[in-house]
Amino acid sequence: MTKRIFRSIIAVALAVLIACFGLFLGVLYEYFGEIQAKQLKNELSFVSAGTEAMGMDYLEGLNNTDNRITWIDKNGKVLFDNRNDPAKMENHADREEIKEALSTGKGESSRYSSTMMEKTTYFANRLNDGSVLRVSISHMTILSLVLAMLQPIAIVILVAIILSWYLASKFSKEILKPLEAINYDEPIESETYDELAPVLTHMESQHREIKNKQKELEEKESEFSSIIRKMNEGLVLLSNKRDILSINPAAESFFETDGRSKGKNFIEIERTVEITDAIDKAEKEGYAEIQVSRKGREYILRISREEDANGGFVLLVFDNTERIFAERNRREFTANVSHELKTPLQTIMGSAELLQNNLVKKEDYYTFVERIQYESSRLLDMIEDIIRLSQLDEKKEISFEDVELLELVTNVAISLQNVADERGISIEVSGEKTVVYGVRQLLNEIVYNLCENAIKYNVDGGKVNITVGETFVTVKDTGIGISPEDQNHIFERFYRADKSHSREVDGSGLGLSIVKHAVEYMGGTISIYSEPEMGTEITVDFE
Repeated sequence: MTKRIFRSIIAVALAVLIACFGLFLGVLYEYFGEIQAKQLKNELSFVSAGTEAMGMDYLEGLNNTDNRITWIDKNGKVLFDNRNDPAKMENHADREEIKEALSTGKGESSRYSSTMMEKTTYFANRLNDGSVLRVSISHMTILSLVLAMLQPIAIVILVAIILSWYLASKFSKEILKPLEAINYDEPIESETYDELAPVLTHMESQHREIKNKQKELEEKESEFSSIIRKMNEGLVLLSNKRDILSINPAAESFFETDGRSKGKNFIEIERTVEITDAIDKAEKEGYAEIQVSRKGREYILRISREEDANGGFVLLVFDNTERIFAERNRREFTANVSHELKTPLQTIMGSAELLQNNLVKKEDYYTFVERIQYESSRLLDMIEDIIRLSQLDEKKEISFEDVELLELVTNVAISLQNVADERGISIEVSGEKTVVYGVRQLLNEIVYNLCENAIKYNVDGGKVNITVGETFVTVKDTGIGISPEDQNHIFERFYRADKSHSREVDGSGLGLSIVKHAVEYMGGTISIYSEPEMGTEITVDFE
């Protein structure tokens, strides 16, 4: 803006200077022209009077005049000329000033010479004898005057340009000072030209609107950033040139990059051919989906491109491990359920068939009935466990309440005391009264299953110690223990660590699986410490 004002001032100054020079020269030229014409007319009057009185003698005696004097008879023949030989001059009857003087008594005209760049002014009087006396003078034209004064004019213009340059530079800065001093945060408060008040008011309004829009955008951006940061799925936004516009922590973890990847090209953080090909496909077809294995987990990448020709890409990374694991568990569970249910059913059906066909001795009749009753009870327990697991899997809402943990553990120990006494196993409960917020039924099943397993897989005459802390329960036994490789699987459905011993122990193989799901449902954690033949210690923390 400074340059524009500067150039404008220079241009105006030069235009004014040139206009003034032109006007000055024009006025000066006209002024001196009028003076010359007046002097020429006066001289013509004197010379006319002298010629009337003395004739040729008077004209020939004129030596001190700068003007040209010509005497022409009434037929146009030149009788006298103080500059040229009359005999060699052409007839002047057709000259404008001569014709006018012969007709009216006085005549005048001007003629220009483009070669000499001169203007010649002629004044003529008709004498009493009918002849005409003419006086003329030649002087410079405006153009010749300008050319003659070119050097001084150039000097004046140069000085004027330098002065204008300096003044324009100074004035432009002075003009812009109030503008540069405008506070764009609060323009209406700025001290500047009164004429700018409407503009500043409009700026103030626009500034407030822009600030509101900017604040709104920042809030939306912050909200968007907060949302994508909390997403479990990975999200990457790419430009049409595949530069990273946004990437959330989940995606950074998947692509093994850090928070400085924003702005980089995607190829800098991920060079896998499979993923690059998927992006190429999305660029052509608008969408691509692939499955990727990484760090022992299974992921699904969904890539879509914006419909706009200049649109970028959206990459979504889903951890599909749990779904695949759940699907595998479902298949295994279905197979195990079929097997586990088939065993008691076959026993029941076989025994019933023998009884129906009277193939059982009378003395063995009661034994077969007991077997049917036992297997039916076992089958019912297994079905109830399966239903319980299904409910936990579905995360059905169950009411939470304050539960006195030591009291619950003591009641469970009492209910299992007869089973423990049959094998000479002692149960000892210790700890302090404490209240936890949970589901009473699930807490009861957790403690019951842990204590029941501690008895089942204990040695005859062994011990079961149950410790209650502020937020935890620990069940420790002196039983057969669990090998390290089995410890990773004992919470799986139908899994039994000691297959040979398990055949001798009643149970569905779902107890610890129910424990794990119940603990997770209430937001707790479970840990195990065990060594073969050294017993097992399982701790459930409800904090």
